[in-house]
Amino acid sequence: MTLRNLTVLVALAALPASANEHDFDFAAGSFRSQVRRLQKPLTGSTTWFEAKGEVRTRKVLNGLAEVEQVELDQPTGHLQAFNLRLWNPETRQWSIHFANARVGTINGPPSVGEFKDGRGEFYDQEEWDGRMILVRHVFSEIKPDSYRFEQAFSADGGKRWEANWIADCRRVDSLPAVPEAQDRNRDFDFNLGKWHARVSRFTGGKWADFDGTAEVTSLWGGRANIAELRAGPLEGLSVRLYNPQAHTWSLYWVSAKGMTLEVAPVGSLAGGRGEFVDVEPIAGRMTFVRESFVPPSKFEAAYSFDGGRTWEPRMRITFEPLPREG
Repeated sequence: MTLRNLTVLVALAALPASANEHDFDFAAGSFRSQVRRLQKPLTGSTTWFEAKGEVRTRKVLNGLAEVEQVELDQPTGHLQAFNLRLWNPETRQWSIHFANARVGTINGPPSVGEFKDGRGEFYDQEEWDGRMILVRHVFSEIKPDSYRFEQAFSADGGKRWEANWIADCRRVDSLPAVPEAQDRNRDFDFNLGKWHARVSRFTGGKWADFDGTAEVTSLWGGRANIAELRAGPLEGLSVRLYNPQAHTWSLYWVSAKGMTLEVAPVGSLAGGRGEFVDVEPIAGRMTFVRESFVPPSKFEAAYSFDGGRTWEPRMRITFEPLPREG
């Protein structure tokens, strides 16, 4: 363990286990934000620029997670960002995962921490300009209709912190819909909406069937989407992000039981079929995992224990449209 890793663990251990799944309730809803950003962090720069943004946050997975969508107009261009906040009942801590639409993947470690006396502190370790630094995210000045967010970097193991992003967020009744992105990928448009989900899952040496629902909604004007699934013991959230540079999708999954972000299969849709593959440990063995879509209604997950030569189906889902409300 490196000294910086130890510093992060000590900082987290110093926070008491008083946090709970309602810590981020204050952030649910619609906000306008006034943002100040330091132009060149950790260079001695004192030049800041200002930007205005919109923040839309909603609860998912029965309140154990939040999805935050950020739209920010800044001098360097329009930023579309996404934060996924996950509450872990076992550790009694939150993990915050970040992505932006230009990259379309969740890279780097999550920021992890909790709240004390109305202030939330979250830490991680990242590479910045060729060196490893500590990153701190703070939520403070929390009121029913406003809060402050601050990001700070430390290059000396947490002795000194330099703020580089300060956002003052104020609640509003509503925000206009995010305009549809005209240059977006439309591969998953077939899956948007509310569905009756018929699930067959291979577990305990046999197949079991469950009925449930799925709701798929778009993010970033259609550049990404999230799918919330509930079917018997299977409950979770799928976050689908499109990488415009690699022309691939990453399909992240969070189970409501574990509340951790799993390895994302990566792939694309072509010729009427989508295939997404990753390698992950299953029952102590490194296993190929393949997720397949056949639009508009079929999904299958399969494992390969021989390097992709043969595949064993483990789950199948058939999506049937639910009647439109009203």
